[in-house]
Amino acid sequence: MNAIPFRIRQVERIDAIPAAAWDACANPALPPEGASERFNPFLSHAFFAALETTGCVGKGTGWYPAHLVAETPEGALAACAPVYFKTHSLGEYVFDQGLADAFERVGGKYYPKAQVATPFTPVQGRRLLVAADAPPGAREALLLGLRSLPRAAGVSSIHITFPDAADQAFFAEAGMIQRKGQQFHFFNRDYASFDDFLAALSSRKRKAIKKERAEALASGLTIERLTGAALTEAHWDAFFDFYTDTSSRKWGRPYLTRAFFTALGSALADRVLLVVARREGRLIAGALNLIGDDALYGRNWGAIEHHPCLHFELCYYQAIEFAIERGLKRVEAGAQGEHKFARGYEAVATFSAHDFADPRLAEAAKDYFAREARAIDDLLAEYADNAPFKKG
Repeated sequence: MNAIPFRIRQVERIDAIPAAAWDACANPALPPEGASERFNPFLSHAFFAALETTGCVGKGTGWYPAHLVAETPEGALAACAPVYFKTHSLGEYVFDQGLADAFERVGGKYYPKAQVATPFTPVQGRRLLVAADAPPGAREALLLGLRSLPRAAGVSSIHITFPDAADQAFFAEAGMIQRKGQQFHFFNRDYASFDDFLAALSSRKRKAIKKERAEALASGLTIERLTGAALTEAHWDAFFDFYTDTSSRKWGRPYLTRAFFTALGSALADRVLLVVARREGRLIAGALNLIGDDALYGRNWGAIEHHPCLHFELCYYQAIEFAIERGLKRVEAGAQGEHKFARGYEAVATFSAHDFADPRLAEAAKDYFAREARAIDDLLAEYADNAPFKKG
């Protein structure tokens, strides 16, 4: 390992890394073998830059950029990882507050910790981003750099959340502690239309969905899907109101700033799908999605008026319809939400990988995660037995 000719260093601003070099690692034209998608917008330089330049991460947020890069002796970027030093456990969707509390009760210091992730985004993807033309060993060198952070930077632990299957297998082989989670995804089984998808469901579920879709529009609402040049500042103004209203009621504090949505729309407009509802011409609700080459990723939702079933229509049924029309393989509708299961979304396992500097904490976490995984396996089996699709 010591012979690998890479220089590992930390970068405190994504803009210190050329966008083309980062994106050649994050979303290469030819993805590495085993990668779960061809283009993931949440790994793009533009997405991380939008978070940093608009104050969503950085000073005062508890998310401090500390991205790790592996460079060749000639200074070329061979691999990189989105890393944040964190002073809390918010915005991660893999909950470790119980570990933090227990460790601090026995005199430990859990924060700061290192998080390898896209902030506020429970979307699976590659976490060790390696350029297609990188010399052999770049991935291993980057992981070695990550695992040295407790000694080099004084963090208590390393948390790699929502890696794809290929990265997760790599972390497991490297001896990192594994943790299992669960989400609900829609899988497009070559459906020709939304009606084709409905035909695959049991009669009871099919009728329930048709009823919900009709009820969502019963108040005279109209639905629009906006992407690319169709997105305007007026749409972002309205959506930010929806987002902050819902975030304040559910979580107490919205993570994203108003400026972030302008930056996102400017840099990734063709990768944005904003589904909005109007009543008498006025925007009253919206759902934000990002478009990958293989998947649609549902992210934020909000409304300033309550209408029965509107949440299901904007967030789930419109997403399914769009994915079918675009030929996308799946819809990832975010964390949690058992109500998605009855609406054609299937239970899937998610993963994370962890290192703890203190062996006592590592042993406690390993034991807890193993018991948690058994419970999740039982839950996944139960969901599989009760899927809303026709039997056989």
